[in-house]
Amino acid sequence: MESNKKYWKGLEELQNTKDFVEKNKNEFAEPLPMEEVLNEAGLSTVTPRRDFLKALGFGLGAVTLAACQTTPVHKSIPYLVKPEEIVPGIPNYYTSTFNGHSVLVKTREGRPIKIEGNPNCILSKGSLDAKGQASVLDLYDVSKLKNPVLNDSESSWAKIDEYVKAELAKIKAGGKKIRIVSNTVNSHSTKAVIADFTTQYPNTKHIQVDAVSYTGIIKANENSFGKAVLPKYRFDRADLIVSFGADFLGTWISPVEFSRQYTSKRNNTALQGKKMSRHIQFETGMSLTGTNADARLPLKPSEEGIALLNLYAALGGAVTGTKPLANNPNAEKAIALTAKELTAAKGRALVISGSNDVSTQIVVNAINSILGSYGTTIDLDNPSYQYAGNDAEFAEFVNEMNRSEVDAVFFLNTNPAYEFNDSKAFTDALAKVKLRVSFADRKDETSSLCQVIAPNHHYLESWGDSNPVEGYYTIVQPAINPVNNSRNAEQGLLIWSEGAVTDYYQYIQNNWAKTVLAQSGTSWKDLLQKGSVSLPERSAGTYTFSRELDSVVQTILAESSTLAKGGDNAVELHIYQNVSIGDGKSANNPWLQELPDPVSKVTWDNYAAINAKFAEKLGISQNDLVEIKTDKYTITLPVLIQPGQAYGTVSVALGYGRTKAGKAGSEVGKNAYPFLRLVNATFHTAAAASLSKASGTYELAQTQTHHSIEGRNIVRETTLKDYLKDPNSGTGHAHVNHYDLWNEYEQPGHAWVMAIDLNACTGCGACIVACNAENNIPVVGRDEVRRRREMHWIRIDRYYTVNEGGNKVTEEKEVEKLENIDNVSVIHQPMMCQHCDHAPCETVCPVLATVHSSEGLNQMAYNRCIGTRYCANNCPYKVRRFNWFNYWNDSRFDNYMNNEFTQLVLNPDVTSRSRGVMEKCSMCVQRIQAGKLQAKLEKRTLKDGDVKVACQQTCPTNAIIFGDGNDPESEVSKALKSERTYYVLEELNVKPGVGYQTKVRNTVEV
Repeated sequence: MESNKKYWKGLEELQNTKDFVEKNKNEFAEPLPMEEVLNEAGLSTVTPRRDFLKALGFGLGAVTLAACQTTPVHKSIPYLVKPEEIVPGIPNYYTSTFNGHSVLVKTREGRPIKIEGNPNCILSKGSLDAKGQASVLDLYDVSKLKNPVLNDSESSWAKIDEYVKAELAKIKAGGKKIRIVSNTVNSHSTKAVIADFTTQYPNTKHIQVDAVSYTGIIKANENSFGKAVLPKYRFDRADLIVSFGADFLGTWISPVEFSRQYTSKRNNTALQGKKMSRHIQFETGMSLTGTNADARLPLKPSEEGIALLNLYAALGGAVTGTKPLANNPNAEKAIALTAKELTAAKGRALVISGSNDVSTQIVVNAINSILGSYGTTIDLDNPSYQYAGNDAEFAEFVNEMNRSEVDAVFFLNTNPAYEFNDSKAFTDALAKVKLRVSFADRKDETSSLCQVIAPNHHYLESWGDSNPVEGYYTIVQPAINPVNNSRNAEQGLLIWSEGAVTDYYQYIQNNWAKTVLAQSGTSWKDLLQKGSVSLPERSAGTYTFSRELDSVVQTILAESSTLAKGGDNAVELHIYQNVSIGDGKSANNPWLQELPDPVSKVTWDNYAAINAKFAEKLGISQNDLVEIKTDKYTITLPVLIQPGQAYGTVSVALGYGRTKAGKAGSEVGKNAYPFLRLVNATFHTAAAASLSKASGTYELAQTQTHHSIEGRNIVRETTLKDYLKDPNSGTGHAHVNHYDLWNEYEQPGHAWVMAIDLNACTGCGACIVACNAENNIPVVGRDEVRRRREMHWIRIDRYYTVNEGGNKVTEEKEVEKLENIDNVSVIHQPMMCQHCDHAPCETVCPVLATVHSSEGLNQMAYNRCIGTRYCANNCPYKVRRFNWFNYWNDSRFDNYMNNEFTQLVLNPDVTSRSRGVMEKCSMCVQRIQAGKLQAKLEKRTLKDGDVKVACQQTCPTNAIIFGDGNDPESEVSKALKSERTYYVLEELNVKPGVGYQTKVRNTVEV
């Protein structure tokens, strides 16, 4: 590691602003609250415990009924006839499916409390992303409808069925069109139900549309190879990955699967084999994937298609009419050097693009054909079915409604009144449809326009299945009875089509028996236990691109000219998904709203991310409000100065600005969907816009710079070239004499320690939500985050550093050095309580609330804690959290305090902390104790892997390893023996129990 590199968490720290200095020179990061100030703000200090989530509308009251029965219970009585499968205090696990990934659902006394990845899942291998971890919270959302709705009034299922069947009979007799509009359906049972419905009503057509579209890739493959499919990408077979705006580690297609594949070529195992893949990223805004790249080049949306054409030409492709990137000489040089590297890596290379433009994706296909990627890193014969939306079909559907050709429409898992770029055109057209039915679980933007709302089950209440990729089938089974009076959407379609089987559970069994189970020889019972079935893969074929690109070139150049329109305050607008909220379907989930964005560390809002120099030119500062305007839409957002953002561009996240999401998600941020453009039958995520300063400011709730690192050597990195010369390169071990003020602890039994591989950690944040769910960590809300009072026990620190050798696509001398902060690289570092053997927090606690265990854990006795916060002040890692309030104090939710619902999803194995105590990571001590007990019951010793902490279990990249340091054969012991291991602030001699492996970048050819 270069010893003179400087790392910083945010521009405030880099520039040492006055506000940053003031906030960080106090002993404590935040002042003690004054009673009179709180009273003036309307914030009483006497509040029910842990009520912020309750205030958001999430509760457990109805769920306790659903766990056993559906009739009201007026008093508590013990089990007289106990359900056979329920043992109080012992969890039950059920297999199910979330977004095509097989999962395990942990239940306690009949209620789901935690979701884990299923080790049998071929996509995730037992891991799960933040959305999957948070999905259990949606089960308890009281924003959901309690009963079906008919003409704005609660109704019964019998009346709903009677009304819909009568209307369908009239429509069938009249010969008008019926449309079922959904997001991508990859359930073979749901497809069969829709086919049966279409048989009964022949004028029916199923239209699939995704909020974030991949139609461009599908159409390009149809155009190039005659196969209209979304390919299966194999990052684990690629030695060189070149991405143009595809955030494949964060949001693009299948990030959990891709993250696992990607890090398998870059983790400790790969490095020990003296190999590491190389990753080059061209993109507009700083994405999660861009932060992990070995080399990253800012690129405007108008330059992406041209850059790909230039890359194709540099690889020897026949193309005419291209033009240089005149205003981006660094990208020009990078393209030429990238072509050389791709040529050297033929057969082991992969080029991808996040664009939804068909012409751009055709060029990508041409490049991959030259590189021999088909049959190796790209598989068209075992495709993904995770996205199958057709933008053109949906646009035509709106036209059909406008022409009064459609008499009935059914909406399933889609919300076009919010997600469609022209909401008014859609709602005006929808008003002309006689029968409008939504299967939404709440009155959202679309269902509120329908006469019938037939609320669908949450997936944890439901039977179903999924076929996310060719040959892989998963089952959805309920872990709880329906909390509300909901029903499977498929069951409604079966009843309305009056088929022979109207029970959806029986329908699924019949369908599986004659299809997948028959092919695999698996029984129904085995399926429910394992969760999935895998059929043999087809042989992946090679494909050759042979078409002319003249028309493609002209289309790309025309689009580039459209985006690069000049004029006063002109910018190129880049629309993207962030990792936490995504397309907005999960906007009402407070765990996800409070999950810091991996790059910006902003919670509870979207914003306008712009380049620092561009902001300076426009006279704009952080948190200033700006107006972003296109020819059709205008919004006002606060500014976030983003290092690495392409100059002259602004990036805005989708998924915000919901108006009818629920108590947590409504009116959070601004809606960016209207900025999307329908061009050549696909929705494009870039547009020409203007940006101007508006009046006022808005403070974003960021978590990143709540503490200063004071220039300490926290993160370590090196290059692959240096690592191969010396595996200890970059570890920067402190060579100092250690004088102990404490006696050494004896740990004769277990010694619980952790290893974190910085090369494997992508910064996705799944561990944060998993920790929330496992340890009953409260949500505090936007205002409390602004006051530095977020309660997360684990955080992921994001550090910037300037690339001293330019972008380092290959040799430093070949790329101009950029003298500004736009040329940055990023390191993500998970940080939690380090469980120090010489813990400074233990020394200063006056009441022995924090003490050391005989197994190396720093423990908290909450009943002893009196809230002095001395321990937090004395902790060099700043990982302790003070429980200021019973968090409920966002004024939007005051009216929801006095309902019958209490907290939800609480893990009964973990104490719910009261106001005024210190909290921190416990290394999931409850899981340690459960593992010991299980081993004792089985009369054996505890084995490595019997205990997995929540953050470790969910991590898609296996970056976190936990175990017994006294076992030399344990995975964690072997990881900590790596030459790359270092300990944060080891010069303080606090002897942390968490070791980190140095980050290695493949920045130069070796």
